[in-house]
This record gives sequence, structure tokens and C-alpha cells, in this order.
Amino acid sequence: MTSLVRQPVIRRLILATLVNTLGNGVYAAVGALFLTRVAGLSVPSVGLGLTLAAVAGLITSTPLGVVADRLGPNRAYVVFLLIQAVAMASLTQVRSLGWFIAIAAVTAIADSGQRGAKGALIAGVVPAEQRVRTRAHLRVATNIGMAAGIALAGIVLAIDQPTVYVAALLADVATFLVTAAMVAWGLPSVPPVPTAAGPSALTALRDRPFLAFVALDGLLTMHNAMIQVALPLWVATATDAPTWLIAVLLLLNSIAVILLQVRVARGTENLTGAARAGRRAGWLLAIACAVLALTDVTSGAATISLLILAALAHVLGEMLQSAGGWGVSFELAPPGGQGQYQGAYAMGRQMGDLFAPTVLTVIAVTIGWPGWLATGAIFLLAGTLIPPTVRHHTLHPAPTPTPA
Repeated sequence: MTSLVRQPVIRRLILATLVNTLGNGVYAAVGALFLTRVAGLSVPSVGLGLTLAAVAGLITSTPLGVVADRLGPNRAYVVFLLIQAVAMASLTQVRSLGWFIAIAAVTAIADSGQRGAKGALIAGVVPAEQRVRTRAHLRVATNIGMAAGIALAGIVLAIDQPTVYVAALLADVATFLVTAAMVAWGLPSVPPVPTAAGPSALTALRDRPFLAFVALDGLLTMHNAMIQVALPLWVATATDAPTWLIAVLLLLNSIAVILLQVRVARGTENLTGAARAGRRAGWLLAIACAVLALTDVTSGAATISLLILAALAHVLGEMLQSAGGWGVSFELAPPGGQGQYQGAYAMGRQMGDLFAPTVLTVIAVTIGWPGWLATGAIFLLAGTLIPPTVRHHTLHPAPTPTPA
């Protein structure tokens, strides 16, 4: 345990993250089955609802970051967690597509809001030189909490009864409420930024160099769909590797993040180090794609070895991308604008999560090795462009119009 984790504020943030992601893990494992088996929705309907909800979350991410700045990140974080709790409780009563779309949209919007508020809260209660390391510890906690929640959900899936699915969703509601209580009464209060004292609303959306970084970082976050969707499909349909290897590769990813994320984040507390991490992330993800391309023509032990090598390059790139993104987003935010800049930064990942599954399955999995090389070229280009984009921002900072 590092000295950072011994700090009461950091411990409380880690504990709150563990509680929140425990519930998220339960829902991740049982949510789709509840919606199809209990609520009676079709699989295409669920997909449509989630897509529309993701778009709603993307559109509102930055404006809700402004809300966090004006309301104060503690208060905003608690409000968004409570909205998520109400939405999850309401989900237990869903029996129609329209009702599901409405609740899913509210949930996605509140999730976007709490992400920006949480980022602003971290910026407010943690010294600048410790923010990235704190985010690294919280990402480790997220992986642990999600894994524990998914494991507990195994009990629900084994029983496979409607009342148990409802109970699982209500348990998720409880985790939102407990997390909100921990934020409200366990963390120092960060004062709101009056309109006259902070940057104008949506300054982040006028900051073109920052938005360019967000777009490049968003391309790198396609690594999420790569490990969760594209790689399992590739192993199962295009290689002769045993399907159980998929579980091994996913487990390797989780273990590596838990053990190494904090170490990998070292040196990304400043802009130069953070931008360099983004570049290295792109290169490593490109290497992972190139190795996967080789598995299109290999067999047996060679394929298994290459898949493991690709997974290792991927997870190193994933960790560097996360750490570099945290460092840049914190450092480029103007005083009083952490909420909206964290909200704008989150748009990159939201765009990646929205489009990457389709892009990767069409380009990489369907086309084969040329598709993997094309995907690798995207990662390579995005990573290479991050340092000059960040340098351009330092030379040409965002305009600071009169606050609204």
C-alpha cells in the first residue's frame, strides 16, 4: 500500500468507487438478460435503446460538466448518483420499449454527469501532482469492483428467476445510494465556481486543440471494444485457438490493470509525460493489431503464443492511454473549468464505445489480416498526433471569453 492510499481522502474515493462498481458489475452481467427474459424486450430493441441512450449521454456530457462546476462537484456527483438510483429502480418496472428508452437515456445522461463531477471532485480534493496516480488507483478499484460484481451475478444467473433478477437490480440501486452517502458525508467539500469567476459555459467546446486531443484519445479508446468484442470474435471465428483462451486473455487484461496501472501511470502527471504516454499507447495498440494479423495465417501453439503477445501489447497500450488521457485532461483545464473539461474529455471514450464495436467487427474481424493492419494504422496515427496536438494547445491556449 502506497503512502497515497493511506491518505483518508484517497481511501474514501477508492472505497466509494469499489461500492459503485460492485453494483455496476452486477448489472453488467444480468442487465441484458433481465431486459429480454423478464421485461420481455427483443434483442434488437435493447440494442436500439442502448444506442439512443449512448447518444444522449454523449450530447449532454460537457453541459453537465458545467453544471458540476456551477453546483459544486460534491453536490452534483451526489445528485447524479441519486438520479441513477431512481432510474435503476424504475428499470425493474419496464415492460415496453418506450419506457426502456426513456429510462436508459436518463441513466446515460446521469452517468455522463457523474463522470464529469467525479473528475472535478478529484481535481478539487487531490493535489495536482497526485491526480493521475489517484485516477490510476481508482481504475484498479474499478476493475476489482466490476470483477466482484460479475462474480456475484453468477449466483443470479445460476438461479435464473425473475424475482432474483429484480433483486439484483435493487442491489445495484443500493450501491448508488451508499456511494452517494459516502460522497456527501465523507469527502471534503469543493466549493462551486460562480459564473462570474469561471470560464464561460462550454468553453471546452470552443477549445479546438483540446477537442482535437479528445478525438484522438477517443480513437485510442477503441481498445475497449477491441478486447471485449473484436478479439473474442476473432479467436472464436478466425483462428484455430481453443475458445477457452478468450477467458484467459480477458483475465490477463484484468490482472495486468490491477497490478500495473499505478506503476504505468508514473510520469504522466505533466503534459509532456502524458502526451508521450498517448503516443506510446498508439504504437503498442498498433503492434497488438499487427500481431493479431499474423494469427490469420498461423496455427496451433504459434497462434496461442501470438494471441497472448497481442493481449499483452494491448493492455500496456490501454493503461498508457488511460494515464495519458487523465494527465492531459487535468492539465489543460482552466481554473474553474475542471467539470466541463472532464465532461468534454469523457466524450472521446463515449464516441469510441458508441462506434468502435461496429467499426472493429466490420474492418478487423470481417476483413481479416488487412483489416487488422488498417486498424493498427488508425491507432498508430492517433497516438503519433497526440504530442503535437498537446504542444499546439500550449502554444495557442483556448480563448477565455467573458463568463456568461
